[in-house]
Amino acid sequence: MKIAVTGASGFIGKNLISRLQRLEEVELVEITRNTSVDDYSSLLENVDVIYHLAGVNRPKTEEEFTTGNTDLTEQLIRHLGGEKCPVFVMSSSTQALIDNPYGISKKRAEDLVVEATNQGKLKGVIYRLPGVFGKWSKPNYNSVISTFCHNVAHGKPLEIRDPNYTFPVVYVDDVVEQFLEQISHDSVENECKYEEIRTVFNVSLGYLAKTISSFPTNRETLIAPAVGDTLTKYLYSTYLSYLPEDQFAYPMELKVDNRGDLFEWIKSEAFGQVFISTTKPGITRGNHYHHTKTEKFLVIRGEAVIRFRHIFSDRVIEYPVNGKEPKVVDIPTGYTHNITNVGDTELITLFWANEIFDQNRTDTYFLEV
Repeated sequence: MKIAVTGASGFIGKNLISRLQRLEEVELVEITRNTSVDDYSSLLENVDVIYHLAGVNRPKTEEEFTTGNTDLTEQLIRHLGGEKCPVFVMSSSTQALIDNPYGISKKRAEDLVVEATNQGKLKGVIYRLPGVFGKWSKPNYNSVISTFCHNVAHGKPLEIRDPNYTFPVVYVDDVVEQFLEQISHDSVENECKYEEIRTVFNVSLGYLAKTISSFPTNRETLIAPAVGDTLTKYLYSTYLSYLPEDQFAYPMELKVDNRGDLFEWIKSEAFGQVFISTTKPGITRGNHYHHTKTEKFLVIRGEAVIRFRHIFSDRVIEYPVNGKEPKVVDIPTGYTHNITNVGDTELITLFWANEIFDQNRTDTYFLEV
């Protein structure tokens, strides 16, 4: 299958190309602003699918709207050749319905695709996209979200004229996913399809600024973003893509005593917290119980015995565990418990608790097993 992508070096183009490159038996043709129009005929000959993503939205002159949107679309259609009737997926804009130079140029480009579909030259599929955000978007150009993420990641201020201004946005991976569905498009040749991205978020500038500005504090508080919310997950992924390359890592606060080391890793009101400890040979940690707090212990290196005793019983229960045969041990409420390193090497244990530790309400009570 031969697939061509215009605007291949642009924001959406790079995200689409990265997916198309993983498909088997695909001949991929990448068309960029550096591609000569004289090469269009050979590049587009017998193409099966064209993703037309190239366009101009911030030109130096209004005439560039026409040349970069309308005229480019006309040239692509004119240079189609061969026996195939290709699927022509066009990235248009919601502004195609607005009477401004950009919107007019996009609408005229759409009309060309509709006309060519009616003539049986191609199978048109048009997406009128709202603002698109995600990795590789250009700050101060493609999206206010990319600008906010870039500025926050680089410690720069955010400029907000109207925090209540609300507008629709879509995530680039959702866009690409639907674009890929068109590879097997079975449209009737004489009917151009207008498609919409299924997941659209209506956001305000104030919400975006507050949410994105909160992301760096994760490294200090260890409170994870609320990634159970789809928009927050997408925003956080986008934000991380703008981190300076020398700031990918950050230190943890290591607590050291005669038993070994311990550090908290990540916390959330939704899932509790995770922490990790090292324990020296022969050392025991714990000897306490909880009324409501529950935990999970996972030894990832070394050998240990985890012991339990119901607080109203004398019977001790033992669970031998080791890092070579990983086994999660649940810590029920009402059982005092401990973990002892019974090996001759350092013990490394991963802990999960169902709540964030609160120094003023520890729900932790000392009692020897």
